[in-house]
Amino acid sequence: MPNDALPKQAVLVVNAMSRKGADAFEQACAMLAERGVELIAAHAIKDPDGLQAAVKGALKQKPPMIIVGGGDGSLSSTIDDFLGTDTVFAILPLGTANSFSRSLGMGPDLEAAVNTIASGRKLRIDLGAIDGDYFVNAAAMGMSPLIAETVPHKLKKYLGIVGYLLWSVRVAFKFQPFRLTVDDGEKQHRTWATEARIFNGRYHGGVEMAEDAGLQSGDIVVQAVTGRSLFGLGWSWFTTLFKLRSGKQTTTEYRGTKLQIRTRPKQRISIDGELSGSTPATVEVARAAVWVAAPCKAAT
Repeated sequence: MPNDALPKQAVLVVNAMSRKGADAFEQACAMLAERGVELIAAHAIKDPDGLQAAVKGALKQKPPMIIVGGGDGSLSSTIDDFLGTDTVFAILPLGTANSFSRSLGMGPDLEAAVNTIASGRKLRIDLGAIDGDYFVNAAAMGMSPLIAETVPHKLKKYLGIVGYLLWSVRVAFKFQPFRLTVDDGEKQHRTWATEARIFNGRYHGGVEMAEDAGLQSGDIVVQAVTGRSLFGLGWSWFTTLFKLRSGKQTTTEYRGTKLQIRTRPKQRISIDGELSGSTPATVEVARAAVWVAAPCKAAT
């Protein structure tokens, strides 16, 4: 068996309250069994607050692999406990944007995830950390946390990314630009910004936004949408979505292993879609922190 072969035994823990979780649990159990993955235990968690406890409890038994099903926020909430273990972290992308699965090169659907778990490889990847809170893919301040804090659950559940876009138009009128300072240890970079994104992976909101970021790059990327105009922020999202060259003109990137971020006024930070923290903050990379289940040709 190759050294990077994935184990054939696992514990399955699914957030049944995620956008697709309730319908996907039984389907995933059947699909995994068909592909030769033996489930030591399987848990459908109907209380989102119980997901982390369920994963932590499973890790105490030191299984070879734990499969976590949920959105990006659910995945980030459980990743901390995998540090310092040899247990493989595998995912079923069941959320709205599924940015982490895209960063892995897996694709955002259940079938692709099961194929990866059954026939992929284990891979050691970096994690991002904001004031010691580890995350798998991306964080943001500016419009994104405002949307995450106020978007109705039913709108997010039933309309997905379209729901987010509709809600963003509503909250845009309440948003104000902010002063951003990024200290890379050698220089303090100051600018006006309407949004700042912190990347471990390449995707945010299901859209590829940081082509040079990577799960094995050894550094963290802070990408600022510069200026004071909300039109500029909208244009940045539009040009990024359609991969227009002019998109580079709307953003400035800072990269390093450890960055200090300050804002005026203070900004809330959303980590993989969930509010968790605020500025000022220390952002850093945890090099080769955890094992994950990845496609044989992972986009890292």
